Amino acid sequence: MTTPVRPPLTERIAGAPISWGVCEVPGWGHQLDVDTVLRQMREVGIVATEFGPDGFLPDAPADKAATLSDAGLRAVGQFVPAVLHDAEHDPLPEVEIAMEGLVAAGASTVVIAAATGVEGYDARPELSDAQWASLLANLDRITDAAEGHGLIATLHPHVGTLVESGVEAERVLGGSRIGLCLDTGHLLIGGGDPVELARLRPDRIAHVHLKDVRLDLAKGVQEGRQSYTGAVADGMYVPLGAGDVDIAAIVGSLEDAGYAGWYVLEQDTILTGSPSQTGVDPTADVRASIAHITAIAERVERRGDTHG
Repeated sequence: MTTPVRPPLTERIAGAPISWGVCEVPGWGHQLDVDTVLRQMREVGIVATEFGPDGFLPDAPADKAATLSDAGLRAVGQFVPAVLHDAEHDPLPEVEIAMEGLVAAGASTVVIAAATGVEGYDARPELSDAQWASLLANLDRITDAAEGHGLIATLHPHVGTLVESGVEAERVLGGSRIGLCLDTGHLLIGGGDPVELARLRPDRIAHVHLKDVRLDLAKGVQEGRQSYTGAVADGMYVPLGAGDVDIAAIVGSLEDAGYAGWYVLEQDTILTGSPSQTGVDPTADVRASIAHITAIAERVERRGDTHG
């Protein structure tokens, strides 16, 4: 039996509409249209993308698939916030809808966030042990459902959700079978260590969102001096290599451990108006991130050749 060949790292780099300011949070900022975003993804060399929030792509699964195909893009996955902790709420039907779209578009991954049930990411409640039990049980149910569709389910630790910190991520790893979406920015802002997680638990990481962060602004969020949304507007997220996250160490650990999944470039951005009005061009930052991860990929491949 032959071992599947892992595609080169440079063929596993994907994009996400949030780098163009497209977000599910009401009032987030100026929202660019789908044709502009997908066209610019291809112009900067991105070959695959996550879906973005509900309403960005067409609702019907076949139409989602056609829109991406027409733009020359592969589908990677979808970020799906779901209420998991409420014993009287079943999150599976809404997740199933998302998975139908993923299957139709040939995507691989459903990315779950443990939503609080309120809009935005600036406040969250503390969970009781019973609510944690419901959350973890629902993660296993979603994992089973995803496997039934031929998909990989992952849980995304995310600021302002019920799993944001390193401690909470460890509780998920210890209490459920779901894979982890390692978001290098959100985990750092939430008080976790993405470098350590990639080094110690690469076996549980099934999907990666690569972000870089200014730690000075992240500390304001951690200490309650600044809202998450306010910090994003102030430029907390920066192109890869311009912030305080050791992207090279994270990627190196994962690649050494045999990680074969996607690296989704995400720079959460809030646009105050159209690029023609403001002069702010999201593609400039995306190009910088692509150049940084490409340089890392070249070093990783050279190191692999030397070790081989």
